[in-house]
Amino acid sequence: MRQATRPYQDIGPGASWQILDPRELWHFRDLLATLAGRDVKLRYRQTALGVIWDFIQPVVPSFILAIVFGQIAKVPSGGVPAFVFVYAGMLGWNAFNNTLMKASSSLVVDAGLLSKVYFPRLVLPLSTILSTFVDFAITALLLPVLFAVNGIHPGLGLLLLPVWLLMLIGLAFGLGLWMSAWMVTYRDVKYALPVLLTFLMYASPIAYPASAIPPTLRTYFLINPLAPLIEGMRWSLFDRGTLLWGNIAYAGVFMVVALVLGAFIFSKLERRFADVV
Repeated sequence: MRQATRPYQDIGPGASWQILDPRELWHFRDLLATLAGRDVKLRYRQTALGVIWDFIQPVVPSFILAIVFGQIAKVPSGGVPAFVFVYAGMLGWNAFNNTLMKASSSLVVDAGLLSKVYFPRLVLPLSTILSTFVDFAITALLLPVLFAVNGIHPGLGLLLLPVWLLMLIGLAFGLGLWMSAWMVTYRDVKYALPVLLTFLMYASPIAYPASAIPPTLRTYFLINPLAPLIEGMRWSLFDRGTLLWGNIAYAGVFMVVALVLGAFIFSKLERRFADVV
């Protein structure tokens, strides 16, 4: 007896050469919004201090670094109080660090979801970006208070602040795509990344200005793409110092390359995620 052919739909990732499918991401926009909202809502669940942790996390290390670099090492801070100087740099660093850490672990954290249903895997690291913007917005609320207390008046350069923030997050997200794809197979990435980020934090001008680096070493120091972006963020906030346009262009190119290569590696390994996670 002849059986009727049932209609079926083959669901799976696109061609391996295709690094991004905007139409597919748009189709799953509700899932993206749900996961992003979940990340924000659950972050401080069952904590006594709640959103106050958003202030404590940058304030405490800023205070310690301000004492070490500003009071003990006497590193200049461009006429800005050491704590305010470090806090501004810490805001940029936290935007980069949080995006990279959350995007890197997003696939492993939601491993159960990966193995049960198909959806664009890129949705998981993308959903972590919203919480970075929320964190930045909350911690930045302390800046007007610090500016008022210390008589700091930002200039028109403040309009460029979103540019530095987007470049820092774009750079972190591109690197996060690399790390997340590798972490699915190699959990070593989970333990190695915090160590590398600690080294990178001290190699970035968070507690000291780039001008404090000896001229003979400054060229090597500015290979770090975070350096001109954090300096640019501080320039926007304090209206002091000089923008390093050549190094900013280098950081922009670095960010684009990180995003393109990150998306390419992610798409090449995407088909294996559900099997090996």
